[in-house]
Amino acid sequence: MADARYAIELKGISKAFGPVQANKDIHIAVPKGTIHGIIGENGAGKSTLMSILYGFYRADSGEILINGQPTTIPDSQSAIRAGIGMVFQHFKLVQNFTVLENVVLGAEEGALLAGSLSKARKVLTDLAREYELDVDPDAVIEDLSVGHQQRVEILKALYRQADILILDEPTGVLTPAEADHLFRILKGLRDQGKTIILITHKLREIMETTDNVSVMRRGTMVGTVKTAETSPEQLAELMVGRKVLLEVEKKPAMLGRTVLKVEDLRVVDEHGVERLKGVSFEIRAGEILGIAGVAGNGQSELLEALGGIARATGKVTLKGADLPLSGKGSDARSRRAAGIAHVPEDRQALGLIMDFTAWENVAFGYHDAPEYQKNALFMDNDALRADTEKKMATFDVRPPIPTLAAKSFSGGNQQKIVVAREIERNPDLLLIGQPTRGVDIGAIEFIHKQIVSLRDQGKAILLVSVELDEIRSLSDRIAVMFDGRIMGFRDPETTDERDLGLMMAGMTGKGEAA
Repeated sequence: MADARYAIELKGISKAFGPVQANKDIHIAVPKGTIHGIIGENGAGKSTLMSILYGFYRADSGEILINGQPTTIPDSQSAIRAGIGMVFQHFKLVQNFTVLENVVLGAEEGALLAGSLSKARKVLTDLAREYELDVDPDAVIEDLSVGHQQRVEILKALYRQADILILDEPTGVLTPAEADHLFRILKGLRDQGKTIILITHKLREIMETTDNVSVMRRGTMVGTVKTAETSPEQLAELMVGRKVLLEVEKKPAMLGRTVLKVEDLRVVDEHGVERLKGVSFEIRAGEILGIAGVAGNGQSELLEALGGIARATGKVTLKGADLPLSGKGSDARSRRAAGIAHVPEDRQALGLIMDFTAWENVAFGYHDAPEYQKNALFMDNDALRADTEKKMATFDVRPPIPTLAAKSFSGGNQQKIVVAREIERNPDLLLIGQPTRGVDIGAIEFIHKQIVSLRDQGKAILLVSVELDEIRSLSDRIAVMFDGRIMGFRDPETTDERDLGLMMAGMTGKGEAA
């Protein structure tokens, strides 16, 4: 007999990719009109499970019930017809189309667009008013903030009459204020009878937003609990299978001499747009300077200029010696030789060659190190593989197979390979961007410990992260960037999210425009 209490029931869902069992006998029931969280480590099977529900994959076995009725979902169009909408972490919007055109795209009625656009405009206005999703229908997507683009994705799903919404890591690129507004929207949708599935690695968001939460580990469902009856510590232990330290433990900073000094740093991109606008700061030995800000406000250009990837103007000194910002000696190789290590924000684009093996990736940038040289002509590949095995053991890279291609590791383990390569070189200055992006809670704990350990060895660290919790817990000082400028500096012990959020939005701590 159909059980109409549940918007979604998954019974005995299993899915394998060759020898890898991504989902194994998954059972989950999501009550109607609730916000249901799904959490788990990288590779736990969350994305595979949601991809089955949205029709990207077909389960090897098991049954899907929507509103109590057995439902076959062979593709995403079938999912949409079943009342399921999905908001992806990376938005599926046409940047040079308007909001209205994006909402209608794929849901046109008839050969002529005029009727579809006219109908959509009215429906969009009604939806925006009902759910606090205010967006100008005629605005071009590329002119909208990330938060407003996300609203467009939600409007697209609602326009297609979705009663079930799946959101995948929805706050990764939002300011705190935008994230708070999103969660007000989700609670409003729930109160109107919609069912929300929220995939996030942020336990605070789970605790503040969801009604129930399911925990996955290694392809299995290890438990579903009422959020009000659990704690972040209990959820973390369910996810990892052991107790996890959620707070970063670090002693007060023992500051030494100035390692890095940056004065009036400017970067102009290939289109002539100034991306860094006179940035100045310094970092001392034994200090972590955290750079907070919404993605796209100059943090990437700052890391690239200091790492020898982007040309710049201004003055930069490392331990009192000038670093060239263009021309000879300004490249990444020269930066490494000077004692700078760089963990880039995008590990796949800048940190790894995905088709190359782990040991080959560990060699990148350091292939001419004496310990890797057999003679003047050849690298000692055996030494490199042995060194990679050692790094994999130290950094708990899984599986610990140096000959495996980088693309065969999960995102978290790819990140560990890059972090191991750079930190193990014992740099004077570590540039590290988004150190735990897409990384599970167990790996986050480990990477944070490595960063703090390097700082305690008297090294200088420039940390860029969109995660305010990460910035506040790791940093000894915080600089906030907006529109290519540093808005100000804050002490992590005395600031709060509201203060930082205002600065990230271009306001001073007093709520005034800069």
